[in-house]
Amino acid sequence: MKKIFLTLFLLLVLFFCSFPVFAQVPKEETLEGKIVSIKEEKEIKVMGKKQLYQKLELQITKGSLKNKIVTIESGNIPLANIQKYYRNDKVTINYSKDNNGKEAFYIKDYIRRTPLLVLFIIFIVLTIFIAKIRGLMSLLGMIFSFLMIFFSILPNILNGANPILAVILASLFIVPVTFYLSHGFNKKTTVAIFGTCISLVATGLLATVFIELTKLTGFTSEEAGFLQVFNQRSINMKGILLAGIIIGALGVLDDITISQAAVVFQLKETNRRLTQKELYNQAMNVGQDHISSMVNTLVLVYAGAALPLFLLFVHNPHSFSEVINYEMIAEEIVRTLVGSIGLILAVPITTYFAVKISS
Repeated sequence: MKKIFLTLFLLLVLFFCSFPVFAQVPKEETLEGKIVSIKEEKEIKVMGKKQLYQKLELQITKGSLKNKIVTIESGNIPLANIQKYYRNDKVTINYSKDNNGKEAFYIKDYIRRTPLLVLFIIFIVLTIFIAKIRGLMSLLGMIFSFLMIFFSILPNILNGANPILAVILASLFIVPVTFYLSHGFNKKTTVAIFGTCISLVATGLLATVFIELTKLTGFTSEEAGFLQVFNQRSINMKGILLAGIIIGALGVLDDITISQAAVVFQLKETNRRLTQKELYNQAMNVGQDHISSMVNTLVLVYAGAALPLFLLFVHNPHSFSEVINYEMIAEEIVRTLVGSIGLILAVPITTYFAVKISS
């Protein structure tokens, strides 16, 4: 009984003593500001390494301290990437204030909305100007895809749904809507939809098998760790990895399935006396060119996205056979090869359906 009372007493002490600790947690806010002047700029040594130091005067342009002038030091702590700021640079600022009224400011990042918006407008204008009505319809399809991703796939995954099931169900809507919007209601588009869906299933099955065989967990990025820490529900990171592979393949399959279906229908229209076998063989001759170009494109796209990882192979003290076992490297290899195999399979599958329907 004494032990029970002693345990309860200790728990109460810890409970009440924890209040001051929680009370000291500073309140944080993200502000926006503009650098109005550089009060000091020099090179200093931090932990034996030279780096740029700046004392900046900023005007807050958005947030609870709007129009207030604050002074922020940059480069006074050791960082791998010290930015050099200039007058009129627009930045985001982390602002915190503890219970004693002590304020702290530091620059988080640049504000990039304006150049990103300009780039997006250039993309839209060029798409509509060059592709005309087809370009406009493809933009509508792109918007629909984003809506499905942000309002269907992502919320379902965050709510604990199976990521693979969420992506596959969304794809059943994304594929026909985007294809028909971009390419019109015709047999060619319908064939491409069938070819894409079957290729997606094959890609998903292949990815599932090799994610299991290579023992991938999906925890190779910082984002994966943050998701597990800050999300209240448990998320299947392995499923998210697989879902990402399927979405990536979906983006590439559109081009090759439509192109291959168009080749078959064009060949049939040019020479209606072609047998199904002759039509298939001639279409596959063109399909082989599609495969060679698209596989190389896909590999380069993935390589560009994972370029920092590939630097591990350069000047690495470990052997190739050891480095290739790193999960982050293995994940990129599986992603690239599975996507490429799905792309390769799409050509004969789409060609077969196109030959049957065109005949």
